Amino acid sequence: MRNSLVAIALLGAGLAAVLAASALDAGTQRTPPKAPVAIHKIKHVIVIMQENRSFDQYFGTYPGADGIPREANGDFAVCVPDPLKGACQKPFHDTNDLNAGGPHGAANAVADVNGGRMNGFVAQAEVARRRGCKKNPNDPICSQRSVNPDVMGYHDGRDIPNYWAYARNFVLQDHLYEPNASWSLPAHLFLVSEWSARCSRANDPMSCVNALQNPGAPPDWRGSHGVAPNYAWTDLTYLLYKHRVSWRYYVFSGTEPDCEDDAMICQSVKQGAKTPGIWNPLPYFDTVKQNGQTQNVTSLSNYFKAAKDGKLPAVSWINPTGSVSEHPPALITAGQTYVTRLVNAAMRGPDWKSTAIFVAWDDWGGFYDHVRPPSVDQNGYGLRVPGLVITAYARKGFIDHQTLSFDAYAKFIEDDFLGGQRLNPANDGRPDPRPDVRENEPILGTLVRDFNFTQKPRRPLLLNPHPQTDLH
Repeated sequence: MRNSLVAIALLGAGLAAVLAASALDAGTQRTPPKAPVAIHKIKHVIVIMQENRSFDQYFGTYPGADGIPREANGDFAVCVPDPLKGACQKPFHDTNDLNAGGPHGAANAVADVNGGRMNGFVAQAEVARRRGCKKNPNDPICSQRSVNPDVMGYHDGRDIPNYWAYARNFVLQDHLYEPNASWSLPAHLFLVSEWSARCSRANDPMSCVNALQNPGAPPDWRGSHGVAPNYAWTDLTYLLYKHRVSWRYYVFSGTEPDCEDDAMICQSVKQGAKTPGIWNPLPYFDTVKQNGQTQNVTSLSNYFKAAKDGKLPAVSWINPTGSVSEHPPALITAGQTYVTRLVNAAMRGPDWKSTAIFVAWDDWGGFYDHVRPPSVDQNGYGLRVPGLVITAYARKGFIDHQTLSFDAYAKFIEDDFLGGQRLNPANDGRPDPRPDVRENEPILGTLVRDFNFTQKPRRPLLLNPHPQTDLH
């Protein structure tokens, strides 16, 4: 009995400590100023998330951006060690439509960054290629740059003209970081909930513990053991539902873009609105089920219909299928075509003038980037990824140098639709033991800076989904 009482006391003390820490976190972090009232001109936020590209790979040569360092004579100033050859590799213009990249789990992020030297990319790719292609030599990735990994390759406006056109005409973010230093599943958990965790008890958010690499213990989470993850901590839809803010998570039926065990090479896994997975995690959240919101995870065809009819929800997340995800072996051109069609649909619809579209890539995919990620806690940030802001109120041709992560999307949504309420265990009505309130990190910038709400709403920029490109 005495041992039980001691255990209860310790549990209570632990809970109190967690809540006290959360309250302290909320009180001591420098809370950003209130968003301007003009932010409410945005009635619809669309987050388009693609796969596995670093900033330097897509925009490392974009004029004015913090791109690949150069010498005074214009030559690239970096050369990443190549242990296999006993030399180093410089960045090169890659005109291949199919890229391979490198491994991109938590350990690979640490190795790539290498204490801030940003020089582990080639070595990590070589090791992963040798191991992965021994298991599956027929995978298309294994035929790409069989001699040298392609992680040092970059693309430019000749290769991805629509993405560069969006940057020139709207906003490019050159210091947007993956919120976590790991792979796709944790990135998508942060996108919708600001945390990646593993929970031991259903409907008990206080049973969750930090899990940067393996939330839900893939590959068994929906595999032969029938073990599904239980996401008991609080996600953003909990607050949206509480404030009667509409949301949808649109899923492109087909196959998952990534491997469920974070391997580079794997068999395809079917994906749809009714099949929870690494890119469709919301159905596994207790809050979504308890609030009767599972029907808000729906097929992509409903996005095109809502855009056309002027019935977009306040918040939309859009999840691709493997073939258009830009995750190797998906083609870059297929991803650009898909994203262009999504953007065109919003621009053609009656909601365009009140819509903000945020486009990003969920992790760096093992591709080279020269900027050391800032550290905010034990989870991140991860490496830089490309970021675009497309809206009628965008500052034309603006390059946003603020430090940003996907946490900035949540902050914008909270400021626009929730009166600034954060996913904060101290006051959001559903406490959990998350390590910090990510939206309140002092280092995190604000997306409001990318808008000029005093300007006349800009006309749509409808692009050809199949532009001329140098990729082959």
